Amino acid sequence: MKIIVLNCGSSSIKYQLFDMEKTHVLAKGLVDKIGIHGSYLRNRRDDGDEVKLEGEIYDHQQGIEYILGVLTSKKHGSLKRFEDINAVGHRVVHGGEKFNDSVLITPELVAKLEELIDLAPLHNPPNLKGIYAMQAILPNVPQVGVFDTAFHQTMPDYAYMYAIPYSLYKKYGIRRYGFHGTSHRYVFRRACEFLGYEFRDKKIITCHLGNGASMAAIKNGKSMDTSMGLTPVEGLIMGTRSGDLDLGVLTYIMRKEEIGIRTANTLINKFSGVLGVSGVSSDMRDIKEAAQNGNNRAALARKMYAYRLRKYIGAYAAAMEGVDILVFTGGIGENDVAIREAACEGLSFLGIEIDAKINAVVLGTEALISPENARVKTVVIPTNEELVIAMDTLKIIQEKQS
Repeated sequence: MKIIVLNCGSSSIKYQLFDMEKTHVLAKGLVDKIGIHGSYLRNRRDDGDEVKLEGEIYDHQQGIEYILGVLTSKKHGSLKRFEDINAVGHRVVHGGEKFNDSVLITPELVAKLEELIDLAPLHNPPNLKGIYAMQAILPNVPQVGVFDTAFHQTMPDYAYMYAIPYSLYKKYGIRRYGFHGTSHRYVFRRACEFLGYEFRDKKIITCHLGNGASMAAIKNGKSMDTSMGLTPVEGLIMGTRSGDLDLGVLTYIMRKEEIGIRTANTLINKFSGVLGVSGVSSDMRDIKEAAQNGNNRAALARKMYAYRLRKYIGAYAAAMEGVDILVFTGGIGENDVAIREAACEGLSFLGIEIDAKINAVVLGTEALISPENARVKTVVIPTNEELVIAMDTLKIIQEKQS
C-alpha cells in the first residue's frame, strides 16, 4: 500500500510517500513559499535523486498538483500514476475535545474541523486546504486526519483546566490541549523499544525541542501533562514564542506601548523567545555561535532556555512521583549537546545524569547518553511524526476494508 503524508502550513507543504509493505520512504520533499514570490518544490527520492523546481505556486491545490506531478514523472518520480496512491494521511494541528484518536475524513468530519478553526486560526485552515485539495484531485482515495492534540486527551481535568471562570470553558472550550502529540507518542514508545522496556509501567518525560518546543509527562503509556496549552505559546521558551508569561506583563506592555490584541499576539508569537532575548536569531545554532563569540544576550538566551527545561523536568517528575526515562528529540534535542547537558545539570537527586563523553558525540542518532548505572535512562530519539501518521492511516484504512 502506498500512502502519502501531508503536513500543510500556511505557505508550505511537507510530504512523504511511504511504501507500507516495507515501511519505507519512497520520496519526500517540500513545497515552500506558496502564494509568495519565489515558490519552489524540492523532492528527494529514496535512491538519492533530488530535484528543485521553481515557479509560481498560487495555492495549496496547485502545490499538491506539483507534488503529484513530480512523484509520477518519468525522470524524478516514484510512482507510475496518481492511482497508485492508496491513501492520504494529513497532519491536523487541533482536534479540540472532539477527537482523541485519528479518524477517517468524511464530509461530517470536515464540518467539525471547520468549527474548530477558532481554536487554531493559524494552523487548522492550511491543514483543511490540504484536505480540500486532495478531495478535488483524488476524490476516490481515502484520507485520514491525525491530530497533534489527540495524544494529550488523556490528561486529567485538574491538569488541563485553567483557573478562569468555569463558564468560559463551557462556552468556548478554553482549556489546555497540548501539541506535538504525534511526536511525543512516537518517541516515548520508540525509547522503550530501544531500551527493551515495557512502556505501560514506565514514567517518561519527553522533550520535543525544535523551533517550537514542548514537553510531556507520560505515565503508563498515557499523557498526564504537557507544557503547551490552548495554543502553542504556553510552556517552554521557543524560537520566537515567549512560553510561560505573566499575563500582567502582556497587559502592561499593551498599555505602555499602546498596542492592540493583534499586535500583542504577534509580539508573543513572532518576536519573543530566544529571538527576542538574544536579538540574534530564532535558530539556536546561530545563537550558540554568537554566544561562543562573546555575545552576552545570546548566552543569556541559552541559559534561560535550559533553565526552563530543567524546571519542567523537575515539575513532571513531581507530578508523576518519579521518572524512569528522559527523552530528547527535535532539531535542538537531537543535536544540541550543550543544551541537553545544561537541562540535566543538578538533577542527580532525581537520578538524572549525563555521560558527558557520550553526549558530546551524539548528533541526530538514537543513543543512551546517561551512565549505564544511572537510575533514570536518558536517551536521544530522533522523531518521526510522518511515520506515525502513515501507520495510523494504514490502520484506519485496513479497518474500513475489513
